[in-house]
Amino acid sequence: MQINSVFTGGSIPQPGEISLAHHGILFLDELPEFDRKVLEVLREPLENGKIHISRAAQQAEFPAQFQLVAAMNPCPCGYLGHPKKACRCTPEQVARYRGRISGPLLDRIDMVVEVGALSDEVLLSREPGEPSLPVRQRVFLARQKQIQRQARHNAALPSSAIDEHCQPDPAGLALLQKAVNKLAWSARAYHRVLRLARTVADLAGSDQIESRHISEAIQYRRGIE
Repeated sequence: MQINSVFTGGSIPQPGEISLAHHGILFLDELPEFDRKVLEVLREPLENGKIHISRAAQQAEFPAQFQLVAAMNPCPCGYLGHPKKACRCTPEQVARYRGRISGPLLDRIDMVVEVGALSDEVLLSREPGEPSLPVRQRVFLARQKQIQRQARHNAALPSSAIDEHCQPDPAGLALLQKAVNKLAWSARAYHRVLRLARTVADLAGSDQIESRHISEAIQYRRGIE
């Protein structure tokens, strides 16, 4: 993906890939392989839901409220941490590979989930997983709860509304304070964890954000270690 296609595709401002994903999903596979300039362009729309374009003749603003989904390998060869295959990368290569994703961009990503290699037993198992229908129903009910409570989804909650709608119980607040002190979160990360914990609680059918919901949200903020 080139920088022009992300922005506008030419000298005259027009929607690029970011704006074309408005109210949809922008999926980036092999995230560290993208040009650093392309990745840094994502910071503004992830924060504000819009993107500003400046050209010599004119300026333009396009909507860009999308859900970013990205995937990457743990290292350049792809086998770091694999139970059966040895990684061929040096520590310096791994650090350089992961360092292509800047801290400010990671700060704007709510969830980082490590998906390990499946064991032979799981891969060959015929045991079915959870069907999509009950998952869909659970998500639908959680979204309804959010609209009824605050007239918008949790992801769209402004910082000024978080104190009203995302207050954890005393045990959850104590756990959150420990995480803030230990992990040195920014204010942005703190608010994103509260929004995420609110969503975890909604999916569990709980009106109160409890310590277990805070704990799960914290796990998703581990970053790329």
